[in-house]
Amino acid sequence: MKPKTAQLGGPCMSRHMEDNLDMTLAELLPRMQHRILSGMTWFGVRVLKCPNDFWMYQEILFERRPDVIVEIGNAYGGSTLALAHLCDLLGHGRVIGVDLSHGGVPDVVRRHPRVRLFEGDACALYGTVRNEVRKGERVLVIEDSSHTFENTLAVLRTYSPLVKPRDYFIVEDSICHHGLSEGPSPGPFEAIEAFVAENPDFEIDRSREAFVVTWNPKGYLRRRDDDSIGGKLRRLGKRLAGE
Repeated sequence: MKPKTAQLGGPCMSRHMEDNLDMTLAELLPRMQHRILSGMTWFGVRVLKCPNDFWMYQEILFERRPDVIVEIGNAYGGSTLALAHLCDLLGHGRVIGVDLSHGGVPDVVRRHPRVRLFEGDACALYGTVRNEVRKGERVLVIEDSSHTFENTLAVLRTYSPLVKPRDYFIVEDSICHHGLSEGPSPGPFEAIEAFVAENPDFEIDRSREAFVVTWNPKGYLRRRDDDSIGGKLRRLGKRLAGE
């Protein structure tokens, strides 16, 4: 007898993969979201992160070796701690966490020697964060705050100057209304498209969506290589335009 398709929270829901091989992606994503929101942890600290994406983060960290990771939106601090642990393994890097409040962040995160936390509006704190970055240091920015279109676009515009060529600006939760029927609309997905349309120095790197399931569709933004032919043409165009 063919197993019934599992629905999130339904009485026939099975947690086992072999019973759900006919499940659609549209049915799978809410179940994953439920697990992420209902108790996912990193070393005992709550974390709101798709495991597929965090695996991709460690690949980016290993490849690019940023000096500073700016994480905007820290919630319970689990992802902040996880990023600091990856820096420990690399023997390099530090994490700057920015959020309106860190009241829910436990001491194990606050005490980590690679972590520095700042409370307040991310755009208002840009000068403070920028002063934490030493001359020549390379920065990875992760935007995971309110997910509204306006705020996401404002953070992209404000923090993108920190990102050097070939490095990344990651926008999280662009899955809102592009995979999950929740969150702001328009939201991060539309803000990403608007930012890239107005800023040709950045491109969407969809190779970072190799697991297919991602909470960040179109969210892996890479600053283009200034030394590429395209980069030289862009600089020439700006000079001709008098910018």
